[in-house]
Amino acid sequence: MKIIILSRNAKLYSTEALVKAAEVRSHEVRVVDYLRCYMNITSRKPKIYIDGEEIAADAVIPRIGASHTFYGNAVVRQFEMMNVFTLNDSVAIARSRDKLRSLQLLAKRGVGLPVTGFAHHTSASSELIKMCGGAPLVIKLLEGTQGVGVVLAETSKAAESVIEAFNGLNANILVQEFIAEAKGADIRCLVVGGKVVASMKRQAAEGEFRSNLHRGGSAEKVKISPEERAVAIRAAKAMGLNVAGVDLLRSNHGPVVMEVNSSPGLEGIENSSKKDVAGQIIEFIERTAIKPPKQIKPTDK
Repeated sequence: MKIIILSRNAKLYSTEALVKAAEVRSHEVRVVDYLRCYMNITSRKPKIYIDGEEIAADAVIPRIGASHTFYGNAVVRQFEMMNVFTLNDSVAIARSRDKLRSLQLLAKRGVGLPVTGFAHHTSASSELIKMCGGAPLVIKLLEGTQGVGVVLAETSKAAESVIEAFNGLNANILVQEFIAEAKGADIRCLVVGGKVVASMKRQAAEGEFRSNLHRGGSAEKVKISPEERAVAIRAAKAMGLNVAGVDLLRSNHGPVVMEVNSSPGLEGIENSSKKDVAGQIIEFIERTAIKPPKQIKPTDK
């Protein structure tokens, strides 16, 4: 099988792990920088090229960076037009990358979430703060990734100031309740084909509330509850993702979803869980690329 991995850096751990897993299973695999691709958009025979070469594949693994979602997703859509199996389709990627939209869809499906507020104007800031249970509160940029653009406001006055500052930059923000009982830890569940294949607990560094590994957090293997497993699977399904990293917090009222990632990193979760996640992703492609599964019906139009 010919497999293309859309990735800007062939030396990233996740990309290398997927290449190795595909080669071990005797597949022909190629890493392609999607920003260097260009497309011939035609109804009869759509094509995609890189450096003057027409490229084709039996399956595509999108590893699209958040800062290049628009163009990367256009490349994924082009492969879809060519009837190539894509591990995560373009609609699901776009859905999960829009934090507000993804939270609305999760809420529609009844998936547990932190109380979340969203407004256009700072005149509603006091109402947002009350809506989310008062300070402390988490305020985050819609476009932020890896913990960037996430602020913990410990007082209502601080929350109002942060909201006003972000609004002055014309930035879209979310205001969420702070789950203090999580104690700076979250659970990352890796869902592949509707099953949780690995999980890890990420603990924030001392003095930090964000548990992202990129911000100095640590990771360890964790046993998840049946409820947490079910919530992670439902969250991935709500987004329409075949492969997803679902981030949960353990709250007093059960597991709540913080985010669903369409291109989850594999290094931390493989090292902590000792699971061959990349291999399970390739095995899923083997089972489904020839005869793709029925597409999950989107929860919005």
